Amino acid sequence: MKLVCSQTELSASLQLVSRAVAARPTHPVLANVLLTADAGTGRLSLTGFDLSLGIQTSISADVETSGAITLPARLFGEIVSRLSADGPITIHCREGHEQVDLISLSGQYEMRGMPAEDFPDLPLVQTGHPIRLQAEALVKGLRATLFASSGDEAKQLLTGVHLHLDPEGLECAATDGHRLAVLRLAEAGLAPDQGGEPFAVTVPARSLRELERLLSGRQSEEPLSLFCDRGQVVFLWADQVLTSRSLDGTYPNYRQLIPESFGRRIVIDRRGLIAALDRVAVLADQHNNVVKITADPDAGRLQVQADAQDVGRGSESLPADMSGESIQIAFNVRYLLDGLKAMVSEQVVLQCNAPTTPAVLQSLDESGFTYLVMPVQIRG
Repeated sequence: MKLVCSQTELSASLQLVSRAVAARPTHPVLANVLLTADAGTGRLSLTGFDLSLGIQTSISADVETSGAITLPARLFGEIVSRLSADGPITIHCREGHEQVDLISLSGQYEMRGMPAEDFPDLPLVQTGHPIRLQAEALVKGLRATLFASSGDEAKQLLTGVHLHLDPEGLECAATDGHRLAVLRLAEAGLAPDQGGEPFAVTVPARSLRELERLLSGRQSEEPLSLFCDRGQVVFLWADQVLTSRSLDGTYPNYRQLIPESFGRRIVIDRRGLIAALDRVAVLADQHNNVVKITADPDAGRLQVQADAQDVGRGSESLPADMSGESIQIAFNVRYLLDGLKAMVSEQVVLQCNAPTTPAVLQSLDESGFTYLVMPVQIRG
């Protein structure tokens, strides 16, 4: 294998695929990145795969001799990132050998690799009709929901984001059992050749965080293709591939958790509420993260309080447009802030029925996003 490529492109691609390289590999080759050079296409393909998440990308290269080799991802990435960006890099590996020469304007490096045959095949499921998604819409859906997924591996399904696609659009949902984030996107419907059949899959949040990073890293109007089969999901976009296992099981019927009607409604400035919560969170963080919210329709004010026993207390008061009777309800301040920061509207609506039943946050001018959060019971 012999090729010449750009240092900048090679370094950026290595950073991308290295995110799928195992931190504690079960086999030495899983700590490596696979390089495949193709003289016919003039491309150098790079692949990282930890047997759960796989990322593949390619860059243009002047390929003199085709071939493949795997190199230690961390060492290779650190060497390439430090080489001069002013000139190209030559990568040379003699046939039948595992030593790779890296040649730049300033110097030459040798690295010991492992045979490409030892690297596991990336499960590139591409059977049946691909599901077409608008990349921009999917990024929007992931940003609005990923934060609400569970970090507890014992909860399996809840560690992922549920993607549901039908002729009316794409719905992304995530819950950890304490809060639920749902975004409905009408602009990302099924392609005509998919026959209008609804489709649903739950994908690990870790994989989707990498997908969101990949899609956000470059601008392209090209739609994303999604394939799903036998517990494996493959996302194809531009010259990049991300493959992941899907999560088995039936995702909870989250729609039934959202109350059909509410007795209390509070309209408030989103940025003002975030700022108030951020300030009282300094005290709430000292004692179980709980903040109390008191709504007084007669006064037209919303009070936010935190009481850290033996440390101190604080309160903030904000103007709000309210309907329904007065109420005091407590929340985990971090859950509230996460939901509010996922929104973009100037004003938000907080709706609830009682201090012990779910509350729902929505944007006043955007009905597509729903954030449900369970209150904390106030003792005494």
